[in-house]
Amino acid sequence: METQRQMVTANGITQSVRVAGPADGVPVLLVHGNCSSAAFWEPLVRRLPETMRVVAPDLRGYGATQTAPVDASRGLTDFADDVAALLDEPGLFAEGARPVVVGHSLGGGVAMRLLVDHPDRVAGLLLAAPVSPYGFGATRDLVGTPTTPDLAGSGAGTASGDFVARLVAGDRSAEARTSPRSVLRAAYVADPCSLGDDEELLLDSVLSTATGMDNYPGDAVASPNWPGSAPGGRGVLNALARFRVAEELVAVTPKPPVTWIRGDADVIVSDTSLFDLAQLGALGVVPGWPGAQECPPQPMIGQTRAVLDRYADAGGTYREVALPGCGHSPHLERPTEFVAELCALAGVDPV
Repeated sequence: METQRQMVTANGITQSVRVAGPADGVPVLLVHGNCSSAAFWEPLVRRLPETMRVVAPDLRGYGATQTAPVDASRGLTDFADDVAALLDEPGLFAEGARPVVVGHSLGGGVAMRLLVDHPDRVAGLLLAAPVSPYGFGATRDLVGTPTTPDLAGSGAGTASGDFVARLVAGDRSAEARTSPRSVLRAAYVADPCSLGDDEELLLDSVLSTATGMDNYPGDAVASPNWPGSAPGGRGVLNALARFRVAEELVAVTPKPPVTWIRGDADVIVSDTSLFDLAQLGALGVVPGWPGAQECPPQPMIGQTRAVLDRYADAGGTYREVALPGCGHSPHLERPTEFVAELCALAGVDPV
């Protein structure tokens, strides 16, 4: 399938939305992750059955959607509210549609929030390398206990200043480890060859990220706790740090089926994430780490599994699919398996 772009005003902002498939097709909503856009789904959409109706928005501050501020005190709710407003937007889905919602990374958290807030509008969740239901960084155990009261070591202060500067500059080089292209090749996937002919498209998507205090990465505040900064109240990384949905997810009714698909070589969302300052401290990359007792790395995979186990115990169902040798973007790296899981969840025959 091929997508067409529509510009719509929903939830008070102008949103860019990619649409493919017949209006009365099986509805699928694709929610992209951080430092990307709906263009990140293009390689997947080409492989999907023609019977699907695919809607893929650019989240606020990404792609061609309006650069509206992100209120980090609400976790990922600003994003979820924007997406929810699209469900009833004329011309996107059929009236009353209940899509399967596919969320990648940050988008997985948005998908969880959307389900909690609008459980009657979601037919199923496919969580692709999702952020933990306890947010990103600064939690120590499977029930999401904060490492410090102010969540030190998470949020905007963890961002690479050089990476942000290169985003602002539109840097397309590959010499520096912190260039967007290098990060795309080294962190978004396990094997850069999996980017193939789509590398420039995907790099354009990364470079579409709006930067600043209200967007990526957000504002940081000083902390007396290691490593000296804590999340502020604005912007994307602080929204991820403050995201909490575990208890509400377990309690939600009705409970649609959930498929959780991840790569076992993911370096972003992992129990040993290279984007978690506690893990980098343990590796000696960030100095002054106070040790595993005081500041352990976040068990991201363990947290998600524990919450989904509770979801199942409360009457839901979920399926975990761990792909060997796959990194942070299973839909790019293992598209055949990904399409099969999506089609199974949506009740559609694969192409």
